[in-house]
Amino acid sequence: MTTDVLIIGGGIVGLASALALSKHKNIKITVIEAEPEVAAHQTGNNSGVIHSGLYYKPGSLKAANCVDGRNKLYVFCRKHDIPHEQCGKLVVAVDESELPRLDELEKRGLANGLKGLKRLTGDELKEYEPHVQGVAGLYVPETGIVDYKSVAQTMKSLIEDRGHTVLTSTRFERMEKSTDYLVSETNGETFYSKYLINCGGLHSDQIAIRCGLQPSVKIIPFRGEYYSIKEEKKYLVKNLIYPVPDPAFPFLGVHFTRMIDGSVEAGPNAVLAFKREGYSKFSFSFKDSLETFTYPGFIRLAKNYLKMGLAEMHRSFVKDAFVRALQKLIPEIRSEDIEPGGAGVRAQALQPDGTLVDDFRIMESDRMIHVLNAPSPAATASLSIGEKIASMAKENFGLR
Repeated sequence: MTTDVLIIGGGIVGLASALALSKHKNIKITVIEAEPEVAAHQTGNNSGVIHSGLYYKPGSLKAANCVDGRNKLYVFCRKHDIPHEQCGKLVVAVDESELPRLDELEKRGLANGLKGLKRLTGDELKEYEPHVQGVAGLYVPETGIVDYKSVAQTMKSLIEDRGHTVLTSTRFERMEKSTDYLVSETNGETFYSKYLINCGGLHSDQIAIRCGLQPSVKIIPFRGEYYSIKEEKKYLVKNLIYPVPDPAFPFLGVHFTRMIDGSVEAGPNAVLAFKREGYSKFSFSFKDSLETFTYPGFIRLAKNYLKMGLAEMHRSFVKDAFVRALQKLIPEIRSEDIEPGGAGVRAQALQPDGTLVDDFRIMESDRMIHVLNAPSPAATASLSIGEKIASMAKENFGLR
C-alpha cells in the first residue's frame, strides 16, 4: 500500500496529528493501529479529565500545549456534540506543610494564563466539596471531564470523511529506507510511504529503534489503578478533588474524579508495570521486564525512589493503605465504600541518568518525526500537539 504519510499509533495523539495534517489537500494519510480499535491504551484508560494547565512549568511544551489544547478541545466537543462538562476542580492542602507548594501551584497557574483561579480557606473548601478536609485549597474552574474514547472516535470519523485511511489490527514491525520510500512492514500489508510519524505511545522508543534511530530515552510503563466509589456513597464527591502533588515525582497522587457517565473514581496510584500493556497486578512480560531492569536509567531511578516505589506497591496490594491515602482528603470514606475499578498504563520516558522526562519529547530525523514522550496532559493537549506535529511535518517533509 502506498501513502504519503504513515502515522503509527491510533491513540489520540496519532489521530489528532492525522486530523491536523488532513488540512493539506494534496497528501494521502494512513494511520495504523495495532489493536482492534483506536484509543485502546492510554487514551481509553485515563481518568477523562480535561486538564487546565495548572501544574506545568511555564514555557514548557506541556504548559503551552495544555492551555491551547484545552481551549481547542472544549470547542471541538461543542462542535461535534461530544458529552463533556467544564465542572472545575479543587486542589487541597491537607496540612500547613503543603501551603508553600500550593502557593507555587497558584503562581504557575497564573503564569500559564489560567482564568478564575480562586484561593480558598479550609472553611471555604466546604462550599465546593462539603465532605473534603483541608487547611486551604485552590479552585480551578477551567478543568473539565470528557470521554476521550468518544473524542478519538470522532477524530477517526473526520479523518476518514476527508478521504484518508485508519487501519486497526495492523501492527508495525520494521522499517527500511529506500531512495524514494520508507518501507514499513506490518503483520499484514507492507506500506510504502514518503514520510513517517511515530505516535506509538507505550512502544514509541521501540518503534524508533526499528526505524534505525537511537532514541535518547526508554519507555518505562507505570500502572495506575483505580477504585470506584459505590453508588450509595457517590454523594461524597461533587466534582474533582486533588491533593497538592509532590514536585519531585511526575504523578499527581490519588484523587477523586467524577466521570462524564456519573460514576466516581478514586485513584490512581503509580506502580511499576512488568509489561508494557500490564493492566493487572499479575501481568508480566519477561522481555519488557528485562529491558526495564537492565536499563541504567531505571537502576538510578530505583535507588532514588525506592521508598516511594515500595509505598506505591504496598498501596496496590493493601486496600486499607489505599483508603488511608483517600481519607486525607475525605475522612468519611471507608474501605467498604469502594470497589476495584479499572487501570491504565502510562508510557513514561526515562533518561539514562535516571531522570524522568517531565516535558513532551519529540525527535525529528530524515523523513520522520517520533513522539517519544507524551504522557498526561497529552489527551487534553492532543489537538494542539497534533497541530504542532503537522507544522513540524510541513517544515521537515516540505509539505505545501
